[in-house]
Amino acid sequence: MTIAAPEHLREQRPREQHIRRQELAAFLRSRRERVTPEQVGLPRGPRRRTPGLRREEVAQLSAVGVTWYTWIEQARAAHVSAQVLDAVARALLMDPTERAHLFALAGTADPRTEAECTVAATSAIKVVERLAPYPAALQNARYDILHANRPFAQLFGDPAELPRADRNCLWLLTTSERWKRDFLDRDEMLRDLIAKYRAAMAEHVAEPVWTEQLDRLLGASAEFRALWERHEVAPMSPHVKRYLHPVVGLIRLEHRNMWLAPQAPAQRVVAYVPADEDSEERLERLAEAAAE
Repeated sequence: MTIAAPEHLREQRPREQHIRRQELAAFLRSRRERVTPEQVGLPRGPRRRTPGLRREEVAQLSAVGVTWYTWIEQARAAHVSAQVLDAVARALLMDPTERAHLFALAGTADPRTEAECTVAATSAIKVVERLAPYPAALQNARYDILHANRPFAQLFGDPAELPRADRNCLWLLTTSERWKRDFLDRDEMLRDLIAKYRAAMAEHVAEPVWTEQLDRLLGASAEFRALWERHEVAPMSPHVKRYLHPVVGLIRLEHRNMWLAPQAPAQRVVAYVPADEDSEERLERLAEAAAE
């Protein structure tokens, strides 16, 4: 039996789609009027009345039909493909922020976001370093470790010593013998992390970098495949992890996230704060031992 959506939701969806199409159309017109013919290698001509480019010129530059591009600017296009959006963004010389806004308005995943979360900003690195003596790392939405401070490396292992593809919390929790041995709540953590990853991936299902990472995990671990097939989702929330370090013993750490931006590139500082005085004292001992 098919359950129909509530009436108020059925009314909202066409209205939301209409608003999105109107916003997309207005945004494209504003970007088109900003770009001069000279910027894209076209002659200005003596009778140009339109500020910036004409619609047919944008269509020509992006290899899109004039009628179709006109419909987009008139908010008449029900769905615009990622390929068309990519071509138009290039033709209108959009910067990364404008491009992200374009795809968001169209409700379409950007196929060129592979590199959006692979570089750590200098300011974000400074934040991570300033959190010492507490372990901290900079991660993206896929749980790639972009940078880790020294306490993190001392406690969990140095990500910089691993191949770039392996510098990922989900990969390490799935495959690393060290993480399997030393995280006392590892099985529960893996189930929770996979549920969070599935929830995060809902916004990125068409992006190659996400699907490639998922395929790698599915191919590497039968345990991961079984948990993934449960289709569980979970929110980001603080929690305590137990870690048994071979030198200083049991350390209980509260896991905290601080997002650096509400939009792409989505990066967060993950800090591991001692959950009790014994854990704080053992972290200090570990730092002292490393300094000797």
